[in-house]
Amino acid sequence: MKHIRIISPSGVIAPPFIDGATSRLRAWGYKVSEGAHARDAHGRFAGTDEERLADLNEALQDESVDMILCSRGGYGMQRIIDKVAEIKKPILGFSDITALHQLSGIHHQPSLHGIMCKHIATLPEDSEPMVALRKLLAGEPMEYRWESHPLNRPGQAFAPIVGGNLSVLYGLQGTPYGLSKLSYQFPILLIEDIAERHYHIDRMMRNLRLSGVLAHLSGLIVGQFSDCEDDELMGESIYETIKEAVADYDYPVLFNAPIGHVEHNVPLWLHGHASIDCGTESVLRLDGFHI
Repeated sequence: MKHIRIISPSGVIAPPFIDGATSRLRAWGYKVSEGAHARDAHGRFAGTDEERLADLNEALQDESVDMILCSRGGYGMQRIIDKVAEIKKPILGFSDITALHQLSGIHHQPSLHGIMCKHIATLPEDSEPMVALRKLLAGEPMEYRWESHPLNRPGQAFAPIVGGNLSVLYGLQGTPYGLSKLSYQFPILLIEDIAERHYHIDRMMRNLRLSGVLAHLSGLIVGQFSDCEDDELMGESIYETIKEAVADYDYPVLFNAPIGHVEHNVPLWLHGHASIDCGTESVLRLDGFHI
């Protein structure tokens, strides 16, 4: 029986969501445990930096644990990322957990970008994110097909997917955990965000362009930018701003992927074999990976 450990390395979570996620995962046949401080609260954080780090490192070093589920995102990983032990097992989460996904890639360990305790506890069993999560945890390959977006740039790409939350990636630039520290020459980059100003998004995209990140991709997946309003003074939509930032390159760009801070947030493996195909449909394929 595979063992999943729930920890809270970032923000505070309502304990009923941990209970609900535990029940759902046990019903799927997994052994589930939780870190000593998973339910703690210390201001906006789920415990002190030392407590959150201790739970994370203990889970990473416990040989009986096969996978780590981060209970939620929020904020806090960048306060402790430089003290995290070597990552040799998959981590599930998104948002602030992007920092851990980056470290996973540096350690050559696939990790799972996807829903956390709240949605595991509350989404219907037959919803696409839940069905996909169950299949991916079981090691099955996955294929997603969505309606093509008008801003898509056609083409195909075959490479590992990296990235996650744009703000977190931007905050890691110039550190040992930035996108340029990954060993992939031309990955597919995933970006999504929440509650950011339009010009902030432009600033972050320009940073990735000026630092050379956008020039060394095989493809770009643009997820959901939730609660991010178009600024009429920018003269274009947020998606158009992103398209402009990569206008000098010829790789495929897939817009409006159902990935990010939305209930319909489909999971995908990072740092594993994947492909995108932007044509009459938007297609994302993922190889299976056994936890």
